[in-house]
Amino acid sequence: MPLDAICLTAIKEELLRQIPGMKIDKIQQPERDVLILTLRGARGHTQRLLISAGADDARVHLTEHRFDNPKTPPMFCMLLRKHLSGARIIDISQPPSERVLKFRLETSNAMGVQSEKSLIIEMIGRLSSVILVDNDGLIIDCLRRIGGDLSGKRSVLPGLIYKDPPVREGRLDPLGVTASTFQALFDKATDTTADKWLNSNFIGMSPLICREIIWRAYDETDHRISAIKDNGAALFRELQALIEKVKSSNFEPWMISTEDGSPKDFSYTCIKQYENTYKLIQEDNFSFMLDSFFTRSEQKRRMDQRSAATLKAMITARDRLIRKLAIQKVEVNETSKKDYHRQCGDLVIANLHLIRKGQKSLIAEDFYSENNELREIQLDPMKTPQQNAAVHYKAYTKAKNAGKFLDEQIRNGEKELEYIESVIENLHRIENEQDLTGIRNELMQTGYIKIQKQNKKIKNEESAPLRFISSSGIQILVGRNNVQNDKLTLKSASKSDIWLHAQKIHGAHVIIDCSGIFPDEQTLNDAATLAAYYSAARSGTKVPVDYTYVKNVKKPSGGRPGMVIYNDYKTIIASPDEKTVLKLQENL
Repeated sequence: MPLDAICLTAIKEELLRQIPGMKIDKIQQPERDVLILTLRGARGHTQRLLISAGADDARVHLTEHRFDNPKTPPMFCMLLRKHLSGARIIDISQPPSERVLKFRLETSNAMGVQSEKSLIIEMIGRLSSVILVDNDGLIIDCLRRIGGDLSGKRSVLPGLIYKDPPVREGRLDPLGVTASTFQALFDKATDTTADKWLNSNFIGMSPLICREIIWRAYDETDHRISAIKDNGAALFRELQALIEKVKSSNFEPWMISTEDGSPKDFSYTCIKQYENTYKLIQEDNFSFMLDSFFTRSEQKRRMDQRSAATLKAMITARDRLIRKLAIQKVEVNETSKKDYHRQCGDLVIANLHLIRKGQKSLIAEDFYSENNELREIQLDPMKTPQQNAAVHYKAYTKAKNAGKFLDEQIRNGEKELEYIESVIENLHRIENEQDLTGIRNELMQTGYIKIQKQNKKIKNEESAPLRFISSSGIQILVGRNNVQNDKLTLKSASKSDIWLHAQKIHGAHVIIDCSGIFPDEQTLNDAATLAAYYSAARSGTKVPVDYTYVKNVKKPSGGRPGMVIYNDYKTIIASPDEKTVLKLQENL
């Protein structure tokens, strides 16, 4: 859903409880329409404020997500650094029922002279923008410059006086509507669905909320104006109930998800219209909800696009290997006949005196059977008895040698299949470009991707393992890919550190940096949660996680990257909870 004005009010009030008084420490622009302001408060406490001016995902909220930044900052980012570095947030305001937030900031110039500036975020579809305004109301610059020919009514350009976005004529603010005003408006209504009538006559409410009001009033979302028999009384009652909720700041962050957990929508009130079609989850706060709905979903979509070619190549390699293994296993079954050929050769030799030239078969007692049953052996009448025996011995030798070769090929193929599956799992959970680069470098080293010419000369900077701090203050490290898993476990970690891994499934190596002291129970649980979360069982609920000392983890001879064996371990059951993972990141 688009972020409507009332939901934006809820976010504004949440931010007002958290960030006024904090100073802008860093300003980054990782994407064309996204700004990240790192805020620093008392005692070094930091927050990251995400500002997006995208046409479809404009929003403002705190974020736990870390973005990759361009090597050269965009011009607008440089301008904001010049004017707002060190600025203190004084207040956040919002024009009535508008999708606009205004951050009032206290700044000082190079001479130490203090002044006020405003950073205004307009979330109005394709005209969304971030605008920097001085104390006199003049626009210093804006993320998206808008001329009169584009907006039709309003220009947003450096040097102009800033003006609020115009309100569409004929629409009312629902927070100030009276019973008589509502009734007069309802009496003029033409026949349409009631939710469309609400949406076209009142500002600040999304289509989702309009449908919810209609559902609560008439038990259906597509109720038409012509079908309303109470002269709109129930409709006004539910609208007023929503308004009272807003006026009392009784906001609740609700996520609407599909059965598989994919976010579908969100709201500031419990949405009942879907009944049992979707899952409703009440989140802890609006920032976490928006971070989950927009940031993580967009990050996953973007990284899925960038990793699509690599993922396709690995899936193709996996499918090809599966077919090859299936053929080899059929051939192994064929080699099981080798003993039959050896026995036939022995029976022919043992019964040479019974075979006459030109004979097509031999029927003789089978001394390999329990009761010396008769066995019929086909013969080539053009060959001597000795030559017929030699044919069977040759078939036996061939099958025996092929069996040994195929057994080895199958073992190697199964190890390779396990490795490819681990790479595919790593590709499904990459978080940024650095993760993708690390996996691609690994695949170049193992020969699955052709080494490009530029990669022979340019050494890519290695990414560091993911770092977390447990609830008890102990560092926990998580490998990003198979090569890093090897390096983390077999080279970097101390022999007395604790190693964890999701049991019998692909996942990251997790190290508790405990310096020889066995970690407390909470730290062990935190690390197990990370091991479960960064594994193929991320969508599960109860995941077995094995843990042992690093000294008990070994690399098998000829093992692929990331493959280890371990002993003397114990198992703990963990839940791959995203909120816990983010909390452990917050401790950094």
